[in-house]
Amino acid sequence: MYTLENSLLQITINPTGSELQSITSVKHNTQFMWDGNPDIWSGFAPILFPIVGGLKQDTYYFNDKAYKLPRHGFYRRNKDIKLYKQGADSLTFKLESNDELYQIYPFAFEFYTTYQLKEHHILITHKVKNVDTKTMYFSLGEHPAFKCPVFDGETYEDYILEFEHSETSKTHLLDNSGLLNLETQAILQNSKTLQLHKQMFNNDALIFKDLASKSVTLTSKNKGPILTVTFQDFPYLGLWAKPQANYICIEPWLGIADNIDSNQNITEKEGIIKLAPNNEFQASYGIEISKKHLE
Repeated sequence: MYTLENSLLQITINPTGSELQSITSVKHNTQFMWDGNPDIWSGFAPILFPIVGGLKQDTYYFNDKAYKLPRHGFYRRNKDIKLYKQGADSLTFKLESNDELYQIYPFAFEFYTTYQLKEHHILITHKVKNVDTKTMYFSLGEHPAFKCPVFDGETYEDYILEFEHSETSKTHLLDNSGLLNLETQAILQNSKTLQLHKQMFNNDALIFKDLASKSVTLTSKNKGPILTVTFQDFPYLGLWAKPQANYICIEPWLGIADNIDSNQNITEKEGIIKLAPNNEFQASYGIEISKKHLE
């Protein structure tokens, strides 16, 4: 485990998947992240690369050849990720393509993840380098799980999500195999808030494609704003938890699961990013903990 700490926060990162696993108040020892209980869900904040969500039949095609990838890609459990650089307030991790990965993902790449801790802000930046001679196709997403409720004596229903802007938006529904089934359901009707309740994820994640907001705040009705996730670089947002579990995932995505009618060609996949040879792509998102819970 690697640690960054200042006078307000301590964060820890597991090099496997370069996964953020703890956000803790230094003064009060308050934990803001889910504990990764494997009996419920063993994730903390997995990074999704080179796909987000599931592929139809777990398969995509590139140049008429079939490749298999698990849901959310291969990065989140990868043990080949190494610490690349350490600064006074930052840690950068690196994964390079290799012969084993090339069998399931035929692109030569370098993938960097940097965590920077500034006062009560955590900035997570991803940089993808295409070191191949052909165009690279990928998606990228985040899956951080925040403790909910955060404080003793509270319930899940004491919490709401507050969007930056009033939203009228619908969720895009998933079938039993995790593919978009082309159906939608209205969720937000000219509203900035979404009440959390233990049944809201009985049918899997809420998936938004058209939000005007680029930040969402987890707010306690008793304690006020707890934390804010900002995602200026990410066009999609997922919300999810295991039914009845005491956490909420606020997930900025740059890609999305396949539709049930997908042709499985990765070059035509919805939300896919196309990166030319010798070019770089960068995207960042932020987590801000409310200062009043740290001082």
